[in-house]
Amino acid sequence: MTPLNPLIQRRTFLLAGGALMLGACSKSSDSSSSATTNSVAANTSVATEGYNTLWIPPTLTGTTFDLSVATTTKQLHDGAATPTIGYNGAEFWGPTLIMQKGASVQLNVTNKLDEETTTHWHGFHIPAEMDGGPHQTIAAGATWSPSFEVKNNAATFWYHPHMHEKTWTQMNQGAGGFIIVQDDTEAALALPRTYGVDDIPLMLTSRTFSSSNEFVLTTVTPYGDEMLTNGTLKAEVGLPAQMVRFRILNAEIERVYDLGFSDNRTFHVIGTDGGLLNAPVPVTTLIIAPGERYEIVVDLTADAVGASLTMQAFNGGHPFGFPGGEDAASGEVFGSSLNNTTFDVLHINVIAAISGAVTALPTELVANTLWTAADATSKRTIAITDTGPGSPFTFDDAGYSMDTINQTVTLDTVEQWSINNGKIFSHSFHMHDVQFSIVSRSTGEVAEYEKGWKDTFSIFIGESVSFVAKFDDFASTEHPFMYHCHMANHEDEGLMGQFLVVPA
Repeated sequence: MTPLNPLIQRRTFLLAGGALMLGACSKSSDSSSSATTNSVAANTSVATEGYNTLWIPPTLTGTTFDLSVATTTKQLHDGAATPTIGYNGAEFWGPTLIMQKGASVQLNVTNKLDEETTTHWHGFHIPAEMDGGPHQTIAAGATWSPSFEVKNNAATFWYHPHMHEKTWTQMNQGAGGFIIVQDDTEAALALPRTYGVDDIPLMLTSRTFSSSNEFVLTTVTPYGDEMLTNGTLKAEVGLPAQMVRFRILNAEIERVYDLGFSDNRTFHVIGTDGGLLNAPVPVTTLIIAPGERYEIVVDLTADAVGASLTMQAFNGGHPFGFPGGEDAASGEVFGSSLNNTTFDVLHINVIAAISGAVTALPTELVANTLWTAADATSKRTIAITDTGPGSPFTFDDAGYSMDTINQTVTLDTVEQWSINNGKIFSHSFHMHDVQFSIVSRSTGEVAEYEKGWKDTFSIFIGESVSFVAKFDDFASTEHPFMYHCHMANHEDEGLMGQFLVVPA
């Protein structure tokens, strides 16, 4: 592999078993407006030697969701427990919120940290003042209570801190959680949806530990040495011999994953960030960048009960610029023991199929009509820039300022945005407010599995990516939305801009 670019080396950072059917969630006895907590256990109650049972986040259902974020600890290694951040008493991460499209919801977020934070509803199409970006801060000890109508299609979303210059540290400690939106279209399809049994949320990240078992957060590297799947080291799960759905989130600080299975089996991508694809797309590997979500279905119908397989990251041998593909070893600049290797993400034991098992995938899913380049009535181009060694990444040579509006969009317009990356490093671009369609990549054709609604995408070194979105429903001359790199260290450094959607 090409040696690590010296410009990258010199970059600096700011910071030295009950099953729950998703279609039939229980409500509280007196009112459907109150959220109900459901604890969900993975299918294997005792992990085999060398593995730990995958933690499945509990769920909250209803239309009012109470969240509290606080410091805590998690026993990840022998000796001292690791200091972490979780929501609602979780030791790492938080509950999965299950919402219905069209519902009016309220979220009450109480900050029990000793510093300010925010909670952003990643991927949601909502008013900017409800978005949970850097402007909607929650003081220590305070509660923030946004409310909005759920307009998004059925898909997998997530929530996480978005405090300017604190996103990296707070996410690194484990703050975040899934959101699952349901709708009638998805519910009518023969898809796996028994949460925690054949419908599994997977949050992927990695961490390096100090000698006292604290997470290492330094200017040396944003990559972890040990894989954490749903906050579980060496995770294992029992899955039934049928079609199994994974809702996969890359929650890394910077690493990109090239996911597949140890036996190179074909699996199907059924959903992107913002909803289902028109039809399942067969693949053997899937690249997923920080902040991205994909829903996949794996066919275990022919696997014998008692058999095993492993989901892996095939992160070795990629071209220079693949985040996590560097040759640098643990302790070196941009180093990690997982770099440029194939490593395990999740060990799977096959168990008996459940009653009513899904054993075949629909050939058609939904009927998306995606925006095309021809639909755009205006275009704009934004460059990812770096002024030289030791400098942070920026958009158009300007670091983020909370007082600067970088772009202004007119309500109800359809626009094409082109993001041009430099030749220093790859990035993960995320845009608030809208779900868009990717219409071109300068490096080749848009992958079939990307041809759905997106809010986040990987952009390689020297690449230009264009997407089209309609900016509808919400306008404000005061409250901006964000666009930024979803590599949290880059975001905190200033690789972020903001835009207003203003009335026509």
